[in-house]
Amino acid sequence: MNIRRNDPEQQFIEDIKSLLGRARSGIAKQINTTMVNTYYEIGRRIVEQEQNGETTAKYGDYLLSKLSDSLSSAYGKGGSKRNLELIRQFYLTYKNAKSMISHSLSWTHYIRLMRIEDEAERRFYEKEENKTIGIILCRDKKDTLIEITLPENNNQIFASRYKTVLPSKEELAKLLEYKK
Repeated sequence: MNIRRNDPEQQFIEDIKSLLGRARSGIAKQINTTMVNTYYEIGRRIVEQEQNGETTAKYGDYLLSKLSDSLSSAYGKGGSKRNLELIRQFYLTYKNAKSMISHSLSWTHYIRLMRIEDEAERRFYEKEENKTIGIILCRDKKDTLIEITLPENNNQIFASRYKTVLPSKEELAKLLEYKK
């Protein structure tokens, strides 16, 4: 089917598709914000229950196992003991953080951020203006097409290694040699 570019009906259809796309994106962001806030609150409650007013927990593994069993049977996915450990760690990581929890970051992004021990470095990656870009390094130009990747439509991409400055050409060459 051949559609003319200035066809009013086609423009109408594209406008409706655009409205639905924006609505879906907005809903996804609202769900994400609700889940991140909920996980923070669950983490706080787990820590308080485990510690029961003490400075350290006495029965944390038992509590998480029992909670995991209950949540998994009630809600299915998402209630694993490992996820509950991450939720607890999320609260412990951000309860005294100098930066507020960002509503634009996903739970997956926070899981990756929690791996960064240095708080200043973690704060750097929490800022929206520090969007992640990907750089693909190749040993041989013939084997791979190289592209610089930027997120489209606010989709997230992640790097296997975070650096705050780009390495020199010499450092990149050493890294490529090391990986051989």
